[in-house]
Amino acid sequence: MAPRLTPKGAATRQRVVEGAAAEIRARGVTETTLDDIRARTSTSKSQLFHYFPGGKEELLLAVAQHEADRVLSDQQPHLNALTSWRAWHDWRDAVVERYRRQGQQCPLNALMSQLTPATPGAQAVTRQLVASWQSKLAVGIRAMQDQDEIPAGLDADQAAAALLAGIQGGVLIMMSTGSPAHLEAALDLGIRQLRAVPSSSAASSSNTGSAGSIR
Repeated sequence: MAPRLTPKGAATRQRVVEGAAAEIRARGVTETTLDDIRARTSTSKSQLFHYFPGGKEELLLAVAQHEADRVLSDQQPHLNALTSWRAWHDWRDAVVERYRRQGQQCPLNALMSQLTPATPGAQAVTRQLVASWQSKLAVGIRAMQDQDEIPAGLDADQAAAALLAGIQGGVLIMMSTGSPAHLEAALDLGIRQLRAVPSSSAASSSNTGSAGSIR
């Protein structure tokens, strides 16, 4: 069980997690040892086990959570403000740039592969990431529905799930090939499909013969 920490202790623990994440990104999870992390974070062995009594497994889980949080934070402020088509395209660019910077090595996938299925919270890290990401996309779709840009009848959760599945497929191909083309295609087509569904106002304009505006 993790110890109850003072604000200073929590800050130190977070510093260790961030340092471990940087070390793992630089060296790879299989090549990174606790001694490497101690050296990078100027942490003693007793300190390390105070903050992570479960040893390396617990530290890796904390780093995995940190990397999962980064997946979402790297998409901000766009992911939390999908209220116009311009915002959706800015978010699209942020996603592509985020994975372009990451390259063919995914720290989160590498970390999860090193954690045993019995590790408390291991599978929850991925589940929480997917649920949070999908929820934020669904909020954006509903915001566009409120503006009558997307019809209210579209299932926002299902549309968000499909868009996220396309992103993850594109990321996996990028990790294998080094090319972001499939990721870009998944995002472009996903947004295009959202825009292609006629809104009630667009349908009304079409019925009356007036031209709708393009945003």
